[in-house]
Amino acid sequence: MEMELTALHWIYVVFIALIIGFMVKRRDTTLICIIGIFLLALVATGSLASSISGIFNSFIFAITELMSTILIISIIVAMSTVLTKSGINDVMIAPFAKFIKNPTLAFWVIGIVMMVISWFFWPSPAVALLGAVLLPVALRAGLPALGVAMAMNLFGHGIALSGDFIIQAAPKLTGDAASIPVGDVIVASIPLVITMGVVTTLSAFILLKRDMKLGRIKADNEGFVQDPTISENLLTLGQKKFFAVFIPLAFLLDVVALSILKLQGGDATALVGGTAVFILLILSLVAHKQQGLEKSTAYLIQGFQFGFKVFGPVIPIAAFFYLGDSGFNQIIGDYLPKTSLGIVNDLGAALAASVPLTKEIAAVTLTGIGAITGLDGSGFSGISLAGSVAKLFGTAIGGGTATLTALGQITAIWVGGGTLIPWALIPAAAICNVSPFELARRNLLPVTIGLAVTTIVTMFLI
Repeated sequence: MEMELTALHWIYVVFIALIIGFMVKRRDTTLICIIGIFLLALVATGSLASSISGIFNSFIFAITELMSTILIISIIVAMSTVLTKSGINDVMIAPFAKFIKNPTLAFWVIGIVMMVISWFFWPSPAVALLGAVLLPVALRAGLPALGVAMAMNLFGHGIALSGDFIIQAAPKLTGDAASIPVGDVIVASIPLVITMGVVTTLSAFILLKRDMKLGRIKADNEGFVQDPTISENLLTLGQKKFFAVFIPLAFLLDVVALSILKLQGGDATALVGGTAVFILLILSLVAHKQQGLEKSTAYLIQGFQFGFKVFGPVIPIAAFFYLGDSGFNQIIGDYLPKTSLGIVNDLGAALAASVPLTKEIAAVTLTGIGAITGLDGSGFSGISLAGSVAKLFGTAIGGGTATLTALGQITAIWVGGGTLIPWALIPAAAICNVSPFELARRNLLPVTIGLAVTTIVTMFLI
């Protein structure tokens, strides 16, 4: 499993370390990312003009990849603005406010609901469905917006996506690569998903409560995109009650359609986004009457301003990390070795080939490979490699292939699927109007603790 590492691989590693270091120190990483893109392009092409062009092209690539997420967030924010201004939001959240009465209940109820919905429809549509309704309730209960984002993120993009028990896209990829049945991967992953989920969410909650008590994180009860002119008496109480039922019902019908039509991922997000657009238009026309046409456009503009403001700082770092996967050939060109599977996958394969084999080292190595391949921010691009390495290691140590496969899958998705890579966790951060970089920093220690404990548990299960 020899893998040729070139100067491009080592430059990438150096800049990953720099980016992580700057993020930990709470410094902006835009300049570091742009320099990294420039150097990778310069070393690959040897052309100054191509290297400068590569920076711009990498931004285009990143925006294209992120566009569906930018759109859904912008549309949901636009819809939520008219809900807030018309007073419908207050009527909608009233039932939830009766049982989400404190920060603890808010954290765990939102997290568990998010996890269950994400099992069936994946996390990004679930964030859009839940955020607009449950965020104001949680804020009023005293849970900070950052805590809401953590709950949705860790339970959705962490627990639900890493196990993927219902849709089974992740275990299918890793199982095929490891030449074992999907069912074996799912069964082996259950104790690891539970361990990772319980340890990480408990750690995150304990640290959150500690920092709230010390005043490092202050609770506020202002919803996102709130405005001094909220609840402008644009609708009668009867109209508010009607729409408070109609809107959840519309999204509930989306859920039914997703299940019947077996829509997931981008298709699921598109259905939710289209429904939100129709709701926005209907509410604008009913609430603002003769000014409805102009107001609907104004709400959309406000939503897009919010979306691009949130995503703006993330585009350079996303552009750099996309170079670690298929983005390299599309942005810079075919300059990697012929046997290359992409920079991050090459690094993972090189790690696997350079370690002696015991069950303990096998577990630690699979965790490392999962983390490395997750750095591209998708969580899914490298799990086939994790499955292949798990098969190799399992054969060498005489068993444990399914457990090692599950560990690699869980690690890759927790790191890259949306709990540590800033642009991957933007849906939750944007809905809650918090910095994705701050959310990534808050998640770093709990996720690291969870991965360490899960790796140790794996050693005993192999």
